[in-house]
Amino acid sequence: MAAMTRRALLGAAAGAALLRASAKRPAFLATGRETYILDADGRRTWQFSEGSRDAWALPNGSILMAVNRREGYGGGVVEATRDGRELFRFDGRQSEVNTVQALADGRILLTEAGDEPVVLEINRKGEILHEMRIDAQTKNHHLQTRMTRKLPNGNYLVPQMGEREVREYTPAGKVVWRFATPNWPFTAIRLPDGNTLTTCTQDHSVMEVDAEGKTVWQASNADLPEPMMKGMCGCQRLPNGNTVFTSYQGGADGVKMFELTRDKQVVWTHRDGKPFGVHHFQILGVEPVWR
Repeated sequence: MAAMTRRALLGAAAGAALLRASAKRPAFLATGRETYILDADGRRTWQFSEGSRDAWALPNGSILMAVNRREGYGGGVVEATRDGRELFRFDGRQSEVNTVQALADGRILLTEAGDEPVVLEINRKGEILHEMRIDAQTKNHHLQTRMTRKLPNGNYLVPQMGEREVREYTPAGKVVWRFATPNWPFTAIRLPDGNTLTTCTQDHSVMEVDAEGKTVWQASNADLPEPMMKGMCGCQRLPNGNTVFTSYQGGADGVKMFELTRDKQVVWTHRDGKPFGVHHFQILGVEPVWR
């Protein structure tokens, strides 16, 4: 009986491994040097003329992007249709625009990096409706903030690379929660249970902490069949409890994106042969699990 139970368990484990190995990568919206949508069969179904740092496919079908800086231009926010028609543009006033988020009331959140790093909320007329100064170093604008998000309580969750901290600010700029990371934090997600999931780029790791800052889950290359965590940037928690990550420094032959289960099993990997990676992304067809 015990032998049959062991055989059944081994068979179930083998079946689960086979299912994971054969799982199909979902469609996603990618940002970075290129901005595009890749369907589940590997076809590009949409591409924008500019690179971007953050982007969302909106319910109306358009794409909202934080577009990259270039010579003489410090980046900005663009909303464009699937046929490339520009609906809205807000030009950043400083060095970089690194974040964009469509808010429920029609506002748009963005961050500006520069001598006066700020979180802005604007409308689609380009009017600034709220501005909050971020307490960050100003020696290196590029190492100020990344994927800032507004929480349901009205506060802002801000990964601060130069300070190596994730901070929660009130709209008035008061820090009410902070978590020290081993290296540059890139994406921070406040989960429904109150935990915070954070990717750490140059530490090549990810960690989930509770409200007291205690680590309740973490993963690194030591947990994986090959080093897939190389410059951890974007991540998205899925409804099934798995998480998708980007490996921005994966290189031409490396893994650029992958899905990981809670028990650190790889569901699928994505490679594209390009020398540059995916900066951030949105898995399409599912609601992200975050607050």
